[in-house]
Amino acid sequence: MTQFNALIPAAGSGSRMGNTLPKQYLQLNNHPMIYHAIKTLCSNQTLSKVFVVLSPTDHDWYNYDWSEFSTKLTVLNCGGATRSESVRNGLLAMKQKNAVEPHDWILVHDAARPCLTTVQLDNLIEQVREDPVGGLLAVPVADTLKRGDAENRVIRTESRDNIWQAQTPQMFRHGLLAQALQQTAGEFVTDEASAIEAIGLCPKLVIGDSYNFKVTYSHDLALAELIIHKRSYA
Repeated sequence: MTQFNALIPAAGSGSRMGNTLPKQYLQLNNHPMIYHAIKTLCSNQTLSKVFVVLSPTDHDWYNYDWSEFSTKLTVLNCGGATRSESVRNGLLAMKQKNAVEPHDWILVHDAARPCLTTVQLDNLIEQVREDPVGGLLAVPVADTLKRGDAENRVIRTESRDNIWQAQTPQMFRHGLLAQALQQTAGEFVTDEASAIEAIGLCPKLVIGDSYNFKVTYSHDLALAELIIHKRSYA
């Protein structure tokens, strides 16, 4: 039987937040930010396991109580220097633990996207589970796009036709994703879909929600706090 598992690469430092504490542990609604992604994924009935890939030198994780997720959550201390390396190492560790088969689906989700909803997650799984390639949540770009030069002067306006902003989760078969990341090792790969595209395949775009944004700067954290707080009392 095909299984569905989630993987959260969380070995980065989040340096653009300007905080000494890694971004995934910044407080958000009385929990570390990564908690919210883990909770949404662990609460999903389709997902069998949730794997978190940490840096081998990460000691902050153990400052928090994760026992409520003990039946689904597995920590892998094999994070790399880049996102793609962390995901690649995580996929290998899952295979070495005999926790996955090549045909099993893997949903890779950012620790810094705490506002993912169950509805978005269910929609992705439903639309992609029979797809021969896999797919990802994304939103069509609505804003006007400007191409700038080295001096931050506009060179031209870019067409936004058929342009989408990629989100996560990104959902691909374990064997295919591991192959794609191995073949693109050392190349400029910013997400899992990029690796799949690089080997000649076309992932499916599933419409997401602008609330499923990535927390990158300090003001993003404040907005995420408002969204999660509102949902908690809805």
